[in-house]
Amino acid sequence: MRTKKKIQNPKRRIFSFVVDGKCELWYLQLLKQQENLNIHLEPKLPHKKSLKDQFDLVLSLSEESEKVFWMIDLDNVQKETIENKKGEKSALTKFQDLYKKSKNNDKIAIIINNPCLEFWYLQHFEQISKYFETYSKLEKALKKHLVNYEKTEKYYKNSRQNIYQRLKPLLETAINNAKQTDNFDFYDTEKGISEMYKIFDELGIAK
Repeated sequence: MRTKKKIQNPKRRIFSFVVDGKCELWYLQLLKQQENLNIHLEPKLPHKKSLKDQFDLVLSLSEESEKVFWMIDLDNVQKETIENKKGEKSALTKFQDLYKKSKNNDKIAIIINNPCLEFWYLQHFEQISKYFETYSKLEKALKKHLVNYEKTEKYYKNSRQNIYQRLKPLLETAINNAKQTDNFDFYDTEKGISEMYKIFDELGIAK
């Protein structure tokens, strides 16, 4: 008599995210909620937010994850650079040093948004590489498409239609638009860019 083989459930893939803001956290929580994938998404918002603290958390998570995505809004790095004390290494230089170190670990992927995550949202509607010097200028451009956009949990997680649901029909457009621009260049920081498409490529969404 033939014995029945035990059917094994496929092992869940583990992806971790380190973010420096609540908007990124909410967006990833919604992605996790909406997409029917056999994966574990673990977004983390560090209690201490220095670049070094974030990178240490990324390294720690890489030991237990298939991939760790470190999401960086460059306007935060630029702001720290402006506030640097004279003679101190700039935040941008510190970030570049950590970026180089990350290349030694193939489990780490750094995702840069310049100036911030909202540029990714804008790419759902426009093929654009314009550099926005301030968030207010980017917000004005984004509100041509998302009229009531605001950086609040109430807006992001609207019970009728959350922001991920709202943008999902345009996700493939956003990915294609984002790929039209080159990857981030530390020697050409005045260029709008979003590398969020790398996350969706890795997760196999919108292919």
